[in-house]
Formats: sequence, structure tokens, C-alpha cells
Amino acid sequence: MIYPSIDDLKVQAKRLRQAMETSGTSLSHSAALELVARQQGARDWNTLAALAAKSNAQPVTSIAVGAQVSGRYLDQPFTGRILALAELAGGLHRITIHFDSPVDVVTFESFSAFRQRITAQIDGNGVSPRKTSNGVPHLVLSI
Repeated sequence: MIYPSIDDLKVQAKRLRQAMETSGTSLSHSAALELVARQQGARDWNTLAALAAKSNAQPVTSIAVGAQVSGRYLDQPFTGRILALAELAGGLHRITIHFDSPVDVVTFESFSAFRQRITAQIDGNGVSPRKTSNGVPHLVLSI
């Protein structure tokens, strides 16, 4: 689903607030944002803002199945080939990459775990919405 931009949604909340005040009902800006979110079918403003940001993100057009890519997986550099790419809801894509060389996904010095093929979700910028415990995205493509 495509949502209006966040700026347009905020303007809509401002107009709603002004209309309510004109009719004699006081409404805070945050309450107006929450009402706009419910009108758009979201449970709250934060959810709507995230959905609007994702739906308005640029599509991943510079990558395709079979293309050679590079980037970072679990903060480790890699090069590889795209084996599969599928569009998901919310502006996300599922991507499967076969690394040219296995990537060690463990940072502990006395233990290693190598991966050569991964499947992950990415947004329109080639960045995974999932993050490690220190806040680094799982996958970042160099697009």
C-alpha cells in the first residue's frame, strides 16, 4: 500500500486539529497525529510514519538476479552474486546472495562460523531492517 508522505500526513493532522478547534473541541497535535494514523488504517502514529517512510522509499532497481554485488554482512566485507530477489510488502525485498568467499559471522576469536549463502530482507537502499545487538544492520549492499 502506498501512503502519503510524512509531511502530508502532518499537514493533514494540523488541518484536523484546526477544524476540531473551530468546532469547539480542543485537540493536541499528538492526538491529531494518532487520529490521522487510525484513519489511514495504522494502529498508531509511529507505525504509520514507518509505513509511509517504507512505501515512499526508492525501489531497488540497480540490482538484479545474477548481478555481482558487494557490501557488508554482519559487519564483514563480502562480494557475491545475487541468486534470488523478490519484492515483499512494505517496500522490502528478499534477497539471496552466494558469497564469492565464505564470510566468518562470529566475532569471537577462538570460534568461527562461515557462511557462503544468505537470505535477508533489504529496503530500497539495500540495507537490512534487522540489526545486530550493537545496532549494525545485518546486510548493507554497496549500491
